[in-house]
Amino acid sequence: MGAFEVILIDPSDARDVLAERLHMQGYAVRVTASPIEGASFALADPPAAVIADLWMPGISGVQLARLLRAEVATERVPVILRGPEGDRQNRFWAERAGAAAYVGQGRMGELVRALAAAIAANPPTEDSFMQAYRIAAHLDTALFESVLAAEVRALSVCGSFARLPDLLSQFVSRVTSYRWLAVYTGQPERLGLHAHPNTRAQCEEEARRALKPTLASHAQVLAVEDEDAYADVAGAPPIVRDICLGTEVIGTVGLAPRETPHPKDSELVSIVARELAGPLRIAALVEESQRLATTDPLTGLMNRRAFSAAALREVERAIRYKSPVSVLMLDVDRFKAINDKRGHASGDAVLAAMGRLLGTELRKLDFVGRWGGEEFTVALPSTDLVGATIVAERVRAAIAALVVRDATPHPIAVTASIGLATYQAGDTVDTLVDRADRAMYVAKTSGRNRVSVAPAAAKPEPTADDVATSPAAVQH
Repeated sequence: MGAFEVILIDPSDARDVLAERLHMQGYAVRVTASPIEGASFALADPPAAVIADLWMPGISGVQLARLLRAEVATERVPVILRGPEGDRQNRFWAERAGAAAYVGQGRMGELVRALAAAIAANPPTEDSFMQAYRIAAHLDTALFESVLAAEVRALSVCGSFARLPDLLSQFVSRVTSYRWLAVYTGQPERLGLHAHPNTRAQCEEEARRALKPTLASHAQVLAVEDEDAYADVAGAPPIVRDICLGTEVIGTVGLAPRETPHPKDSELVSIVARELAGPLRIAALVEESQRLATTDPLTGLMNRRAFSAAALREVERAIRYKSPVSVLMLDVDRFKAINDKRGHASGDAVLAAMGRLLGTELRKLDFVGRWGGEEFTVALPSTDLVGATIVAERVRAAIAALVVRDATPHPIAVTASIGLATYQAGDTVDTLVDRADRAMYVAKTSGRNRVSVAPAAAKPEPTADDVATSPAAVQH
């Protein structure tokens, strides 16, 4: 009996206890928590018997038993399935799958007896082992591909590229071991990376070289760092595959194996690359629809609705933490004259140039939107009246220095009138923007190309609920 090898597939924490019990009975026990890995073990080197749970994540015991019976090398390998004691339905499915026995979980003695009887009835032969050796290179191709393909396709519901690297790594790390796993997409340029926290910087550099050597240094890197990736500083060369949608290459996926790669790693990466095109494209479409819903198409800035929602959150934060927040309202001077004299294409060129300038003149925590027509709004978190005045003057000067060119040889000079309001007790998003708008009107009627500050007005302190019901929060 000591020569008989048994594969034990048990996802629970009790597998080591059962393995020890079988070892004491003289069996050589190969233990795994993964049914996919267990199936691969059995097909590569058929054992005397397989013990598995009836219901397991990924592959059920019923599917496992049918799979092994369908393969020439394992058709005589008895499979013993375990499940709830006295469950007639489970016993029925186990019998229909061709299991040698169905044993209630926790019935150790019954399991040992069933195992001995199953092996006695189906003793392993030298011929079956030789058959297994000859087909070892074809480890359960159908099962391997179908399970992995289904897992990758399921990523279509991720909703954004930002979530995809995390979800992808969660199942790939259960199938194989690696130093890093990375996905690159070029629209826009982003790199998703899964690596160990201790080697993250090294892994990012390697992934950049392997997937996209020309990847811009400022390209967004979405890193998932945990110990599911291994902290090895060296390993086998990365396996890299293009992700294609039809004839179009839309991305790249790469995996850096450990020193001794799993024999199926190359096939694994190929399957992931083949199936990942759909989830990548769906994520891009979802992101694009979200972007269109919140972005002004001409300037690339937030639209009025998105700005109002962001400003609402900022005013709520100002109330909660008693921190300052200021708002600028900008209006392009003599914009109607530009449209009337030079055409709407020239007016669009001015608005687009304003969008580019405002997008680069402000801090990362500031946000700017197109309020409508030639009006723009800017929110300055954690900025009091003094600081906001400095910012407003700097923006005004930058606009005055802006030269916009259109189809004519004559450049368009641009100036803007700016109104400034700083949050005060009693303000909502609506009243704060309105005060900035009134100040902007003062700047406009006082000669244009200047900054005007809204006067303070004493009002009662609102609650966060008051802000949440602000018209600016719900109308736009």
